[in-house]
Amino acid sequence: MTRSTRPSFGALIFFATCFALAIYFTFAAVQGDFGLFRRVEIAAEAAALKADLGRLNNEIAAMENLTRRLSDEYLDIDLLDEQARSVLGLLRADEIVIR
Repeated sequence: MTRSTRPSFGALIFFATCFALAIYFTFAAVQGDFGLFRRVEIAAEAAALKADLGRLNNEIAAMENLTRRLSDEYLDIDLLDEQARSVLGLLRADEIVIR
């Protein structure tokens, strides 16, 4: 009597389940909420936010400089003249306005 060496149905189900789980976890590791693609997106977003933070810090420093230059302790006459012209629309008596 010869017996065939065909694998049993239970072993086939076990390996199919293991294969399906391996595929699922591989997909989750690449595409999931905490996967590789999301990590790359987060890194790119962090770099963009750091650049934005640097730009905003430069703007704050420029505004602090202008504020200091218009303070009582240090008055920049040229800056005061520029602000009076742009905000109030003032002119000197010897200037001619061309529109």
